[in-house]
Amino acid sequence: MENDHKVKEQSLVYNMLGLVVGVGRELGSSMWMVLLCSLGALVALKWLLQNANSWYYETRWVKRSTLSLLVTWAGLSLATCGLFSKLSSPPTLKPSSTPWFPGSHPSLSLVYNSMFGRTGIYKTFMFGSPSIIVTTPEASKKVLTDDDAFKPGWPISTEELIGKNSFTSISFEEHKRLRKLTAAPVNGYEALSVYTTIIMYIFLSSESEPVMEALEREYTILNYGVRAMAINLPGFAYHKALKSSKEGRNYVAKKKDMMDALLDVVDDDGRKLTDAEIIDVLLMYLNAGHESSGHTMMWAAVFLQKHPNFFQKAKAEQEEIVKRRPPTQKGMTFKEYREMEYLSQVIDETLRVVTFSLTVFREAKKDVNINGYSVPKGWKVLVWFRSIHYDSEIYPNPLEFNPDRWDDGTY
Repeated sequence: MENDHKVKEQSLVYNMLGLVVGVGRELGSSMWMVLLCSLGALVALKWLLQNANSWYYETRWVKRSTLSLLVTWAGLSLATCGLFSKLSSPPTLKPSSTPWFPGSHPSLSLVYNSMFGRTGIYKTFMFGSPSIIVTTPEASKKVLTDDDAFKPGWPISTEELIGKNSFTSISFEEHKRLRKLTAAPVNGYEALSVYTTIIMYIFLSSESEPVMEALEREYTILNYGVRAMAINLPGFAYHKALKSSKEGRNYVAKKKDMMDALLDVVDDDGRKLTDAEIIDVLLMYLNAGHESSGHTMMWAAVFLQKHPNFFQKAKAEQEEIVKRRPPTQKGMTFKEYREMEYLSQVIDETLRVVTFSLTVFREAKKDVNINGYSVPKGWKVLVWFRSIHYDSEIYPNPLEFNPDRWDDGTY
């Protein structure tokens, strides 16, 4: 089986090179010939490096129960799609249709299932590393909760963009420390003045408008670059993102007045946050808060507008909560928040249908077994959320937006 796959890959490469040469001859242009031959050489080099890496690792595991062989172009296609693409919605959205994002279409898992069966775990090669993709709830739970076997494993190119001290790149223990230290300064009373400035900008167009708009552009470019192939050349998304990351860090470093609280906090051992930690954490908060929260609210509003029956149920729940409110009460209470069960279902269904985080990266800290398959130490493991959320065996009619599917609780 393995030899058959390698023969097919070799044949594919030879055919592509032959096609390149043939097209070049037809064009009759030496310049196009050079460009096309260069492209073919890059494809051949990529294939050689990919298989050399696989041969090195797999020969060490030939006597063990190894993964079902799937060496595909998935990693190359996903990263290439992110070169110039933006996180966007389809041109039109029908009531039963689903937002599509580059590299996240559910057909990826359907192709895997049709070719190799519903194993829920597949081998590929992504971002310069042999990788495993898991697409079942059971395997995903193990990867995400077994801290003894897995650690954050984002590509080096991603760490260069978002910082090595952001929550996505640090250990569980360091995550707890940074979360505890930054919670009060970000959510406390001192932060209100910063939020007030942002609100003033939104409603009154304050004098800091050029700065705010410039920062928004930088963070948008940065977010696109995280999904792109790490090609640091002018014109590529990753190159633009590196420049934006540098601009954002320079701006945050200058605005010391916004970070006084973070500079003063200390942990239980008396350690303060370093400048690098503060800058990376602030960039992470700004980027995550700008993209995920805003887009979730937008799509929830879109889906409710497209489905009046679900909107009326959510509205009736809110009206009932307000009706029970005592006349002396001012504002919403936490008890009322807990009573918003149907609105919570709307949010859960929105997050299922529109999965903004396409995947998370983990790295095996040791040789580990997942569902009977051996994963070598150092391999990347990707939890592919969209494949789980669009699995018809878990969610009937997965392409439909239906908050009522959560009536009996979570899955």
